Amino acid sequence: MNTLPPAQRLDAEYVLPLRWERDDDLEDLTTYLADLVRHVDVTVVDGSPDEVFAGHAQRWGSRVRHVRPERWPGANGKVAGVMTGVHLARHEVVVVADDDVRWDARQLQESLARLGPADVLRVQNVFAPAPWHARWDTGRILVNRALGSDYPGTLVVRRSALLRAGGYEGDVLFENLELIRTVRAHGGTEVRADDLFVERRPPSAAHFWSQRVRQAYDSFGQPPRLVAESAVLPVLLWALRRRRAAPVLALLSAAVLVAWHGATRAGGRAHYRPVSVLWAPVWLLERGVCSWVALVLRLRGGVPYRGRRIVRAASRESALRRRATL
Repeated sequence: MNTLPPAQRLDAEYVLPLRWERDDDLEDLTTYLADLVRHVDVTVVDGSPDEVFAGHAQRWGSRVRHVRPERWPGANGKVAGVMTGVHLARHEVVVVADDDVRWDARQLQESLARLGPADVLRVQNVFAPAPWHARWDTGRILVNRALGSDYPGTLVVRRSALLRAGGYEGDVLFENLELIRTVRAHGGTEVRADDLFVERRPPSAAHFWSQRVRQAYDSFGQPPRLVAESAVLPVLLWALRRRRAAPVLALLSAAVLVAWHGATRAGGRAHYRPVSVLWAPVWLLERGVCSWVALVLRLRGGVPYRGRRIVRAASRESALRRRATL
């Protein structure tokens, strides 16, 4: 981790919501936390089983504040972890990050400067290292960057803004989008730092496969996107049935061109190899199939999540605004 002079300890709280069944990545996370606490106060909100929780407490000791999540309505346990950390935060600015995100000190310092008087900051994650399945998922990232901004596994949020909103909905799947929309619906402002790249550890290949349909389900929170993604498979099937290659080539070429724009804008050239754009058509084909699986799950009562089903991906911002005025 890039370091800062001791006098420049950051005025921010780092909140890490965690729930692990196994400790396969404990050494890497422990090393990261040991570096992190030199620059910022850290709260780990740990919903792991008792035995795993006790092991974490033993390894991390008093270096981080290690607590259980508070009760919070909704099926998405990560929201309970985030809101517990926000309630306990000792600082106005809170950096919320998944366990696979790896900020360094200077990036944290830069994020505080970028946040300024705003209420929520969105940065850009980049996989490091990048095995094949991370490169596959980079196709999604590049498309997101081209069409607007990606949704990273970390946000910088102003504590007072989130508490003023009463927290955010815990019964949604796409909780990062829900947090951003909630802050904006209550008069908060968002900053998108698409050129501030923060590393993220890739998941295992098995976990990558388990995320395919769940990520497609997130698009229910963005209906125009869901319509576009759901149209991919019918177009391809129609073209194959008619034995017409032109629509297929046009669709896949468009994915490459869109990804190229995402890879080259906002400093992307330094972080994405040109060959990365070739994964965008692969991702598009995957999303075209998984969108229909997600539609079936929606009709059957929602996507399975830790023994329960979640119906909604995210609340409409217009609905959140109406709720804020009540």
